[in-house]
Amino acid sequence: MKPPRLYAIADLDALGPSAVAPAVEAMASAGIAWIQVRAKRAADRDLYALVDDCMTRIAGSGTALWIDDRADVAALFPVFGVHVGQRDLPPAAVRRVLGAEVAIGLSTHDEDQLRAADADPDVDVVAIGPVFPTRSKRSPDPVVGLEGLRRLRGRTRKPLLAIGGIDATNLASVLATGADAAVVLGAVCHGDVAANSRRLVTLAEAAR
Repeated sequence: MKPPRLYAIADLDALGPSAVAPAVEAMASAGIAWIQVRAKRAADRDLYALVDDCMTRIAGSGTALWIDDRADVAALFPVFGVHVGQRDLPPAAVRRVLGAEVAIGLSTHDEDQLRAADADPDVDVVAIGPVFPTRSKRSPDPVVGLEGLRRLRGRTRKPLLAIGGIDATNLASVLATGADAAVVLGAVCHGDVAANSRRLVTLAEAAR
């Protein structure tokens, strides 16, 4: 599995309920190939409708849609993957729900968690972070930093996603550490999503 250089999160809290699906469409149109829908506080019915709208809007675009946490909702759609955290369903449980065809990503925050993810046969991609200070979480884990990211790159053979505080000013330096992809949230969701997406795609391509 080879991730694209840029992975965007369409976050309900950052965008607002009515803007998530249009934002996903704008991100896909700009060339972002992996997009995660994150709606931590959405009611089940609302999340179902939101994912359905997103799937319709990106149909035929080649964009891979990920769902944050909710394996039950993901099972209702032909999504590419589900991303879980340390306190969510364990990857083995997600695999029982979704089968072998859906990718599973796991967030890690230190070397021990990363090594466990590397050894877990149900984890396809590993996220590590936060690389920089982030405002998208109320109680963020300790910052990894660029040197920590570079060191941890060598601790897993799986695709490594760098996440946390990544924006246009530091995207290139993140990718220079050897991370397979940079995950962006605030940098794409705050302001003009379409313009942000185009700029970040251009920067990610230039960083090759």
